Amino acid sequence: MNERGIKREGIWSKVGIPSSLKWGYLGMIIFMIGDGLEQGWLSPYLVEQGMSVTQSANLFAAYGLAVGIAAWISGVTAQIWGVRKTMWFGFMMFILASIPFVMFGVVQLNYPVMLITYVLRGFGYPLFAYSFVVWITYRAENKILARSVGWFWFVFTCGLNVIGPFYSSMMIPVIGHINILYTGILFAAIGAVLALVINKDEIILRNKNTNSMSSELLHGFLYMFKNPRIGIGAIVKIIGTLGQYGFAIFLPSYMVTYGYSTEEWLKIWSSIFAVNILSNILFGFIGDKLGWRKTIILFGSVGCALSTIALYIAPMIIGHHFFAMLFIACLFGFFLAGFVPITALIPSMAPPEDKGAAMSVHNLGSGLSVFVAPFIVSLLIEPFGVGIVIYTFAALYLLSGVLTTFLKTHEEMLESQQKIDQSISISK
Repeated sequence: MNERGIKREGIWSKVGIPSSLKWGYLGMIIFMIGDGLEQGWLSPYLVEQGMSVTQSANLFAAYGLAVGIAAWISGVTAQIWGVRKTMWFGFMMFILASIPFVMFGVVQLNYPVMLITYVLRGFGYPLFAYSFVVWITYRAENKILARSVGWFWFVFTCGLNVIGPFYSSMMIPVIGHINILYTGILFAAIGAVLALVINKDEIILRNKNTNSMSSELLHGFLYMFKNPRIGIGAIVKIIGTLGQYGFAIFLPSYMVTYGYSTEEWLKIWSSIFAVNILSNILFGFIGDKLGWRKTIILFGSVGCALSTIALYIAPMIIGHHFFAMLFIACLFGFFLAGFVPITALIPSMAPPEDKGAAMSVHNLGSGLSVFVAPFIVSLLIEPFGVGIVIYTFAALYLLSGVLTTFLKTHEEMLESQQKIDQSISISK
């Protein structure tokens, strides 16, 4: 490699992006714009067109379940098929499901078609997106791995939760709801071309030559029991996003009692993720410098616990003070990013040949959090009220910090075993 090439590699490495995957990151953000542009408006639009609220809720629940399952299997399928094939499969499933979803489902308000095709669409995008995480964990050096996955969560969240919905808010008055959905297909196609065609990087995953997909999927599920630390890591991953998926259910109505309007709450909620996507990158750097476990414990666990309680107590003290609440909410978005290193830590706890299985457990944790948070809310909110839900979330955040102390990388475990063996040998 020439001198210019070395410098270029060094710049990308310093910011935390493997140079060979830069086009993949760009493709990911564009793909996720296509996937996320209906967020925030599709459900009310369908209700306005005559669908019942229950039907709309069931549609999105089924979609969420599909996302969770696909997120779980993505690590294993990437290990068996290869990352590129898995991402191509996810992209094709997304496209082939999106076209009938729009054309025959949404346009004609055909609920059975919408249900089937939206579920298939929900299977498609995690196979594309989360397989790229596997690619990153194999390609990035350990010293920049937390930064690399931090950049992944930046482009993922920025496309899905920020740019996609913002694009829709600007373009719906211009081209209408249906055409917006069609442009989403175009965004996804452009993203796939950048990530899989323009991006020339190749990796060969070291698998165990398993006989069948089902046996490897079973291995991926059972791996968390074979290696309990991986299972503990999945629990930490679930806890890390409790507020993200739980607060939106009950905090808006809680804020209303202190004079906050729906519009003010939406500004507060969107600001959380605006801060979070920037903090994801910052905590990638912090995690690589301070240490993955310390970052998760100090910022993710303790920070989220304290800011969660603050979100509950602050309105009682300050009443209706928008900018003060905005600041407190942004603190939660900031500390939420403290869990970013868990994506680097979980695969690093497995030997190289089991990274795919470890990532499937990680992704299972990502998917399950979508269901665990609403379940806790539904279980506690009616009999005990908002305060108990908040303190339960805060206690679980603190628990995640305790659990994180047990998470050690594969290399650390080998070193510990070597020290034990040496001690035994000396004592003899």
